[in-house]
Amino acid sequence: MNLSEFTSASVFGDSRPTEYQVVLGNGLLTHLPDLLREYAPAHRYAVISDHTVSGLYGDKVIESIRGSGLEAELFSFPSGESYKTRAQWADITDNLLRKGFGRDSCVIALGGGVVGDLAGFVAATYMRGIPVVQVPTSLVAMVDASIGGKTGLDVEMGKNMVGAFHPPKIVLSDLDVLKTLPREERVQGLVEAVKHAAIMDCMYLDELENSIVAILDGNIDSIERVVARSIEIKAEVVSDDERESGRREILNFGHTLGHAIEGTSTYVVPHGTSVAIGMFFETLLGEKLGITESGSVDRIRRIVEALGINIQLPTGSEPNEIINYLRRDKKARRGKLKFVFLSRMGLVYHADYSWSHPVEEKLVLDMLTSIEK
Repeated sequence: MNLSEFTSASVFGDSRPTEYQVVLGNGLLTHLPDLLREYAPAHRYAVISDHTVSGLYGDKVIESIRGSGLEAELFSFPSGESYKTRAQWADITDNLLRKGFGRDSCVIALGGGVVGDLAGFVAATYMRGIPVVQVPTSLVAMVDASIGGKTGLDVEMGKNMVGAFHPPKIVLSDLDVLKTLPREERVQGLVEAVKHAAIMDCMYLDELENSIVAILDGNIDSIERVVARSIEIKAEVVSDDERESGRREILNFGHTLGHAIEGTSTYVVPHGTSVAIGMFFETLLGEKLGITESGSVDRIRRIVEALGINIQLPTGSEPNEIINYLRRDKKARRGKLKFVFLSRMGLVYHADYSWSHPVEEKLVLDMLTSIEK
């Protein structure tokens, strides 16, 4: 098939050989066998998905691949962030070994962000690494999680503390699958799009704010514009800094506190909701420090509330517990917590050759207490 039929963006690694395409379009699952032959040829395909997504698309994908003369098997695990664990990784890996999958195999990650992270880590570690194709089925995964090559697992000490960089052969985002996405899941995906706009494109932020109702109502044209622009932003940042040694840190805006909220709530609070609270808090903290332009936090608050998200800390995420979690954050250095701040909407604060900046624990604790329920 001709890739030009669909919208695509290229993602380059720090050393160009890791270039891959991120493709957005309608009906990509129908063309999956042709795309696999062109971009990820393999002897066998292991389709890894969760129970929810495999129930919707697993059989269809397996039948499509097998119907074209290729070999494929489905491996499914329970849905939810709480299953993105070493135990699930081991279970899937052992099943692959029992089924005789070799180094000439390829993993297909069919699902949302949890599936992409877990399946990607399976691919990164199986027989020292086999190819992976990302097929995101949630708005969160399409606009953010499937792009960039990060894979990982959650452990008792924190989210994504075990993982690897393992770029996919191709990312295939089929807009048709979003038609079955619940409204709440569209909310979660929109948060990541807001993050992209806040750090890179204030005009995109205006468009998002004006389109919230249409997107939440499932207007596919509005959703397509959001996914396409977010893909462009994420691809641009990742291409500059594949392994997060510099500018890629700006993608952590809202995520430092967001991951702490997820972890301290034992993943009861969804990722997007947690990041939304994180963006509000980090903007509030930036204004307090005189780094972020005054009035920015009011803009973030207005958008987050329009998404129907409560800005207060959720039950279970107490300030002291959050501080303990933040101490273990991958970005923490020499006992100081580090955050990404906006200078203004559409621009991240950059100083002292760094995109993330240390803040005293006491100030963070005081600010958390001020927004506590």
